[in-house]
Amino acid sequence: MSLRIVSSCVNCWACQPVCPSDAILQAPKHFVINDRKCTECEGSYDVPQCASICPIEGAITNAAGEAMNPPGSLTGIPPAMVAAAQAEIRAR
Repeated sequence: MSLRIVSSCVNCWACQPVCPSDAILQAPKHFVINDRKCTECEGSYDVPQCASICPIEGAITNAAGEAMNPPGSLTGIPPAMVAAAQAEIRAR
C-alpha cells in the first residue's frame, strides 16, 4: 500500500511538509514516496495529504497506477479540450 510520485512532478515542495508519515523524500529527478513509511494517510486523514495539495494533475498515483488527480480534475478543463488545444498549437 503506497502512493507514487511520477515524472510529471515539478518539485514544488508542496507535498513533503504535509506528509504525516514523513514518507516523502527529495530525489534527483523528482520527489519519491518511501513505500515502507507511506500509509496513504489512513487513520490520520480522509484523503492522502500529498494528493490533496499537489498542484500537478497525474503527478501522484495509487498502487494501481491511477492518477490521484486525473487530467481535468484540478483545472476543470476536460481532457479532450486540452488535447484539441494542444493539437491546434502544434499545428501552427
